[in-house]
Amino acid sequence: MRLLHTSDWHLGQTLHNHDRTYEHQCFLDWLADTLDEERIDVLLVAGDIFDTANPSSSAQRQFYRFLQQARTRVPHLQVVVIAGNHDSPGRLEAPTPLLEAHGTIVVGNVLRRGDGEIDLERLLVPLRDRDGEIAAWCLAVPFLRPGDLPRLATLEGDEAAEAAPRDPYLHGTALLYRQAHALARERAGARQPIVAMGHCHMAHSQPSDDSERRIVIGGSEALPVSLFDPSIAYAALGHLHLAQRIGGLEHVRYCGSPLPLSFSEVGYRHQVLRIDLADGKVDAITPLFIPRPVQLLRVPAAPAPLEDALAALAALELDPDLPPQAWPYLEVRVLLDGPEPGLRSRVEEALAGKPVRLAKIEPTRRLVAAADEPEALSLDQLAQLQPDDIFRRLWRQKYGDEAPPEQLDAFAELFHAVEGETR
Repeated sequence: MRLLHTSDWHLGQTLHNHDRTYEHQCFLDWLADTLDEERIDVLLVAGDIFDTANPSSSAQRQFYRFLQQARTRVPHLQVVVIAGNHDSPGRLEAPTPLLEAHGTIVVGNVLRRGDGEIDLERLLVPLRDRDGEIAAWCLAVPFLRPGDLPRLATLEGDEAAEAAPRDPYLHGTALLYRQAHALARERAGARQPIVAMGHCHMAHSQPSDDSERRIVIGGSEALPVSLFDPSIAYAALGHLHLAQRIGGLEHVRYCGSPLPLSFSEVGYRHQVLRIDLADGKVDAITPLFIPRPVQLLRVPAAPAPLEDALAALAALELDPDLPPQAWPYLEVRVLLDGPEPGLRSRVEEALAGKPVRLAKIEPTRRLVAAADEPEALSLDQLAQLQPDDIFRRLWRQKYGDEAPPEQLDAFAELFHAVEGETR
C-alpha cells in the first residue's frame, strides 16, 4: 500500500493582502497529477486545510473540486482529512455524507457517546488497498482542545492532589492516543500496520518565525514524541510548515506546507511525503518536491542602507514574459538610522515597470543606546515620569539622539486625542 502525506494547505490565505488562489490551484493540480503518477492508495491531509475557520466560498470550492478531480483521476483513492487549529471542525465535517460516498473521511471533532466517554471508533479509519481489502489502520486525531480530552478519574482530597498530572493537556492527549491505539491494535491483523495522524506542536521541532500560530494549552507549548506508541508504523503530522523529522525518528514527520506562507519560509523545500507500506511496516519514505509557481524574493539578501537597497532593486532582472498572477512577491529589506517618511515612494519608484509585486518593506533600524541612560528604572522612578518623558527616553534608546520637535508635537497631539476619548 502507498500513502501520501500532506498538510497545511491554508487555502484562502493572502500574503500581505495579495491573493494566492493561483498558487494554491497550481499545487492542487500538481497534487492530482502526483496521486495518479505515483499510484497512491491513500491521501493523508493532516489539518489546516483552510487558513481561517470561516473560509471564503471560493476556497471551499477549490477544496471540494480537488477532491472530486482526485477521485476521478484515481478511482480507488481514499482520502483521510483531520481538522487543524485554523479549521472549523464543524464546517469541515458538514458535508460528511457526500464526502464519504466519494471515499473521503473527515474527522474534525472528537465526539462523545451517551455515557460521556470519547467515541474512539470514530477516530479509527480502516485503510483499504486497491482491491478493497483492509491493509492498514489510521488513528485520525484532529487538533485537540481541552474539552476533547478524556475525563480524568474523579478523586477527592489528598488522593486527588497526588494523582493530578502537572500538565492535564499533555496527560490527556497522551491518554487519548493510547486509548485509540489500543483499539486499533485489537482490530488490526498481524500484517496490518497502524498509522497515526495528528495536528500539534511537537517538542524539539523547528517552527516558522512569522506564519505559524502558537499553540499553548495549559502548560503545553509542545508535546513529546513519546506520545506515539513505538509500534506505530508512521506518524503523519501537521501544523509546522518546515518538513522535518521529530526526535531523530524517521517515521515521525511533518511534511510541511506546500507553499511558503511568509518570507521567513523562502528557503524551505516544500514537499509531500510518499510512504510505502509492506509486510506490516514502513518500507520507504520518499519526499516529492513541489514546484513553486510564484517566487518570493528578499532584496537585498540582508538589510542594507537605503541607497544600497534602491540600487539592488534597480538592478533586479525579472522575466518580462511572466503573466501577472505569476509575478514574484518582493520583500525589501532596508537598514535605517532613523525615520524615513518617503521610504515607500522611493522603493516604488525604483520598481517602476518591473514585473514584481511589492508585498512588504521590512525596515531594520540601528539600535544605538545613549551612554547616559540607566539600564532600568525603579517603579517609583517610572511613576514620576510624564508620557512625553517616556517617549523621549525611548527615542534616545532607539536612535541614540534627541527626538525632533515635529515628532514630539505629533506624539502630544496623539496622546491628548486618545486621553480625550477615554474620559
